[in-house]
Amino acid sequence: MAASDPWLALGLGLAHCLRTLAAPFRETYMVKEGGAIAGLVTITMYGTFRGYIQSLFVAPAFRGKGIGEALMAYAERSVFARSPNVFLCVSSFNKGAIRFYRRLGYRKAGLIKDFFEKGSDELLLRKTIGPLQSFNPGRNKHVKN
Repeated sequence: MAASDPWLALGLGLAHCLRTLAAPFRETYMVKEGGAIAGLVTITMYGTFRGYIQSLFVAPAFRGKGIGEALMAYAERSVFARSPNVFLCVSSFNKGAIRFYRRLGYRKAGLIKDFFEKGSDELLLRKTIGPLQSFNPGRNKHVKN
């Protein structure tokens, strides 16, 4: 993870990545192929942006094989069972990731200027199945089991 973009471009090394994965109240789901970690997704269900995807990573050797989409689908099912919104941030320079998330139905909810460093903005994206006020996890018809 730390050896690939966007983490590499942002100067977020191994220690940062390990802290992200080990932080309290995080759920990390992993895909392995042949004993190797092919990808992972980390979400948090606490705080204002309950249903926040902290990180999505697919190892370079496994990219283009649908693993990122599968991890996102899993994360969305998990979040939508408990909240009507999925949030994530993506670096403004990461054009491929922006296209990927837009294709999956994510829309811009905000812009965080100079978040990691000057000139590096983060786009806050959101995918929703409805307003928080009317969400009822026991009666969520949008989640496929």
